[in-house]
Amino acid sequence: MRQTERYPVKGPNSLWQLYKTVSFWKVVKNFIIIQLARYCPLIPVKNWLYRTFLNMKVGKQTAFALMVMVDVMFPEKIRVGNNTIIGYNTTILTHEYLINEYRLGEVRIGSNVMIGANTTILPGVTIGDGAVVAAGSVVHKDVPPGAFARGNPLQITEPAQQRQADSGQQG
Repeated sequence: MRQTERYPVKGPNSLWQLYKTVSFWKVVKNFIIIQLARYCPLIPVKNWLYRTFLNMKVGKQTAFALMVMVDVMFPEKIRVGNNTIIGYNTTILTHEYLINEYRLGEVRIGSNVMIGANTTILPGVTIGDGAVVAAGSVVHKDVPPGAFARGNPLQITEPAQQRQADSGQQG
């Protein structure tokens, strides 16, 4: 279950009212920093940009691959543990603007997590320590520690099930 806070709006759709919910200048600053980081080939510099200018929590030895797109409006709601890999062109969202409301939710990614390329992570989810998310997945619910998650809709294989499947293939 995603953990998001809901904010109802009156009048036009919530995206039309975007700058009532977040400062225009914050979005401009975040956009510039994110674009610099997306193309930066130096992982320590990229992490420094995220920590310093976007107030993201990024653990030691965490690697954001080329073209990762973090939330431009609320990147400070993203927390990533140590020694995690976020794959190429992954999108991490902490907001969703809908017709009659907008929602905000923290994204928590644990330590020693592997997220494959072209994955989309929606607001309000937690990906536990040691989890693996396959390329191209849409993470719309929590992923337990050590689990393998794949697809759209997301299917999760718990660690015990994964060990049984692996041992059956070895024979």
